[in-house]
Amino acid sequence: MKVLIVEDEAPLRTSLLNCLRQDGYVCETAENYRHAHTKIKLYQYDCVLVDLTLPDGNGLDLVRTLKADQSPAGVLIISARDSLDDKIAGLDLGADDYLPKPFHLAELSARVRAIIRRRQFQGQHHIIFRDLVLFPDQNLVLVHDKPLNLTRKEYDLLLFLLASPNRVLTKEAIAEHIWGDAADMADSLDFIYSHLKNLRKKLQEAGADNYIRTIYGLGYKLASG
Repeated sequence: MKVLIVEDEAPLRTSLLNCLRQDGYVCETAENYRHAHTKIKLYQYDCVLVDLTLPDGNGLDLVRTLKADQSPAGVLIISARDSLDDKIAGLDLGADDYLPKPFHLAELSARVRAIIRRRQFQGQHHIIFRDLVLFPDQNLVLVHDKPLNLTRKEYDLLLFLLASPNRVLTKEAIAEHIWGDAADMADSLDFIYSHLKNLRKKLQEAGADNYIRTIYGLGYKLASG
């Protein structure tokens, strides 16, 4: 799962980055409106954390842009401006939640998880797909009721595929979503094939069907039948 943190205060931005990375998210940051606007125009995110007060613009305009572009990202507004008018304005624009500063990092983490559950998996605490059961909050995958031992990237790949069953995902989309900015520095995308090969092998060794399909020339998809 991929998160964009839009926050101009460097110490808080670093704290949010460390907290969400520890939760297993691929995180990117933007320290001002211009940088954030560029990122949301170029890339897709599962959740965007938006500070309202930015040095060169208003965070509410970023929410407007996300909604105008029909972005699937969930939006969590974080702001020291704890006024009812700001909260109503943000929620009316389509933000999923509003968290006034100061806040505990544990609460922010819980709210991000809840937003992603609602956005990607209709609020379910677990996902059932054929012979798989996945618990996003626990990073746990069961195959025929037995835990499956996956690396972090294998788990992220499976979760990304589960969020879009029967939809072809290009190698570029997978790389950008799972590796974030780091994918831009790769000489090739062959590493995706290696991770998918290992994921397929582990699933099949655990007794799962081979439902990760290669769509030659396009990418990969998770087939429901």
